[in-house]
Amino acid sequence: MTIDREFEENLDWAKGDGLLPAVIQHASEGRVLMLGYMNAEALDKTLETGRVTFFSRSKQRLWTKGETSGHVLKLVAIQADCDCDTLLVQAQPVGPTCHTGTQTCFGDAMQPALGLLAELESVIQSRATDKSESSYTAQLLNDGVARCAQKVGEEGVEVALAAVQGKREELHNEAADLLYHLLVCLHSAGASLDDALAVLTQRRK
Repeated sequence: MTIDREFEENLDWAKGDGLLPAVIQHASEGRVLMLGYMNAEALDKTLETGRVTFFSRSKQRLWTKGETSGHVLKLVAIQADCDCDTLLVQAQPVGPTCHTGTQTCFGDAMQPALGLLAELESVIQSRATDKSESSYTAQLLNDGVARCAQKVGEEGVEVALAAVQGKREELHNEAADLLYHLLVCLHSAGASLDDALAVLTQRRK
């Protein structure tokens, strides 16, 4: 992991008496996971170790998220806001972020709709080693990439037919099926949603 540290040069540590609020965002799902505070030492440790570290105002010491629970936050990216007095940290959580067991410190109810795709992809990945005959996803993956690709083709046709016929509700259902089977196919072929999104990002540039 390589992160450009030029943003550090303009950080306004004085405004917060040596502390900057750090908003932690799920790198894949886009959900806000928690809010913490960093001093310069915590920021350095975060960048050096790749594990998000804060300064605990109650304990007056550095605190690496997950140091006791194992539910660490793996650093993906970090940047400052326009006033250089707040940090936005994108991370991949290992386990729930909140000590209460929820995925975020704000509960699990609020989630960007597109974040469901990342969550679904994670579920599909977990099914890859599941040999249970009751799991449709596991059966598809066990059947191999050709079968997964066939399902994408079938669902694509269903989406097209529903759209042409003006069947709105059916179109919604078939589109959902297509997205699911596309994610299964990507996993079966050794690819991911991030790979496809990277292409779209490059095309946008």
